[in-house]
Amino acid sequence: MSLFGTMNTSVSGMNAQANRFSAVGDNIANADTTGYKRSSISFSDLLQPSVGYSYDSGSVLSNVRHDIETQGGAKTTGISSNMMIQGDGFFIVEGMNGEKFMTRNGSFQPDDKGNLVNDAGFKLMGYSYSSGVPASQVNGLTGLDEINMANHQMKAAATKNVKFVANLDARELAKSTPLAGANSAGANYTSKTSVTTHDSLGREIKYDVYFTKSQNSAPAVAGAGGNQGTTAQNDKWQVAIFRADQATNGTFPYGGSLTNNTATIEFDAATGKITGNTTSVNLTDATGNPTNTVKFDLTALTQQASTFAPQAPEVDGSAAMDIKNADIGKDGVLYGVYPNGSRIPLYRIPLATVAAVNNLTPESGGVFTANDKSGIITTGFPGEGYFGQTVAGMVEGSNVDLAQELTEMIQAQRSYTANSKVFQTGSDLMDVLVNLKR
Repeated sequence: MSLFGTMNTSVSGMNAQANRFSAVGDNIANADTTGYKRSSISFSDLLQPSVGYSYDSGSVLSNVRHDIETQGGAKTTGISSNMMIQGDGFFIVEGMNGEKFMTRNGSFQPDDKGNLVNDAGFKLMGYSYSSGVPASQVNGLTGLDEINMANHQMKAAATKNVKFVANLDARELAKSTPLAGANSAGANYTSKTSVTTHDSLGREIKYDVYFTKSQNSAPAVAGAGGNQGTTAQNDKWQVAIFRADQATNGTFPYGGSLTNNTATIEFDAATGKITGNTTSVNLTDATGNPTNTVKFDLTALTQQASTFAPQAPEVDGSAAMDIKNADIGKDGVLYGVYPNGSRIPLYRIPLATVAAVNNLTPESGGVFTANDKSGIITTGFPGEGYFGQTVAGMVEGSNVDLAQELTEMIQAQRSYTANSKVFQTGSDLMDVLVNLKR
C-alpha cells in the first residue's frame, strides 16, 4: 500500500464531494426558476487490483445526473399566455440563432414584435391554422412557425345574418294605417328595437326594427242557411326595418335605398307560435358601396300575453380589430380572443419528448437537446397518446426540494471533511517516514 495512493484517493473523494456541493449550490440558486430540473451527483468506485497482502488505493468517480422527468409544482400567474404541461412532454422553442430546443418553461408572453417568448428569451413554436387544421410531424420539427400574436388582426366581415329573440305582446290591438312599413310621417307601430351590424369594411350600420300588429285574431263564424261561414283569423304582425342614420329627426320618414325591408308574419292565436311561410326579412341595402344583403331571422319570435321583451340578437360579421388576449385549451389550440368576444383558432402547440428523458443534455435557459443516449425526438399534440395537457394561466416551478438540498449539503460537508482528514493523516504519516532518516 502506498501513502501517496491513499492521499490521492482522499483527493478524489474531496473532488467528488466538491462536485456534489456544486450541484447542491445550483439547485438552491434555481429553487425558484421556472421549469428548472435539479441536478445530482452519483458516485462509483474505481478500484486498483490488489495482489496478495498488498492493497492499492483506488479512487471515486462522480457522475452528473439530471432529474428531468420529475414535474415541478404548479404556480398560478393569471397571465393567459403562460402555460404549464400537466404530464409528459416539452414545449418546442427556438433560440436566437434559429436552433430548436425543448423546455418546460412556459412563461410565455408577447414581446415587442408579438412573438410569444419565455423569460429565458426562447420563442414558442407551433403549427399555424392559416392553411387549415394542422397535423403534427411525429418524428421531426419541420413545419413549425414562431407563434406571433401581432399578425392576426381580425379582418372586417359584413353582417349576413341577424336572429331576433323576442316576445310580441298578444294583448296589443291592431294599429290603424299608415303602418310603419309605409315609411310615412306619423306612421303607427307597436314596438321598436334596434340592432347594430357591419358592412364589408367593418363600418357600423344601425337598423331600426319596427313590429306593428296589423290584425287581431277572430274566431270562425258559422254561415246561415247552409252557407259557409268565415274562417278563424290569426294575429298578424308587420316587421319593417330601416337604417337609423337615415331617419328624419329620429323618426319617420326614413331615406335611403332599402328593398325587401318589410314582411308580415302570422301567429297561431291559440299557441302564440309562428304559422305560415314567412319567417324572415331578406333586406337589401344599396345605400352605400358595396350593396349589403342581410337576412333577419324571425323564427325565434313568439306571441304571448307578456310585455315586449327583446333579447340581444345573434349577429355575425365584425369590424377589423386586434387581438385582446390569448386563450389556450388543454389540447394546445391557441385562440385569439377579440374585443367582440370572438375566439378564432390561430395555432396549435405541439409537444416533444424522447425515450430517455433524464439523458437529455441541459443547456442554459432551462432548455434541453437530444443526444444519442436520450433517443430521437418525437412530437404530438397535448392530450394525445402519452403527452400531457396544456394548462393556461400557470407555469411549472422547479422540482428542487430545499429540505433535500440542505441535507445533501450537510452530507457533502461531512464527507469532504472526512476525506480531508484522510489526506491530513497521510501527510502526517509521510512526515513520520521522512523523519526516520534523521
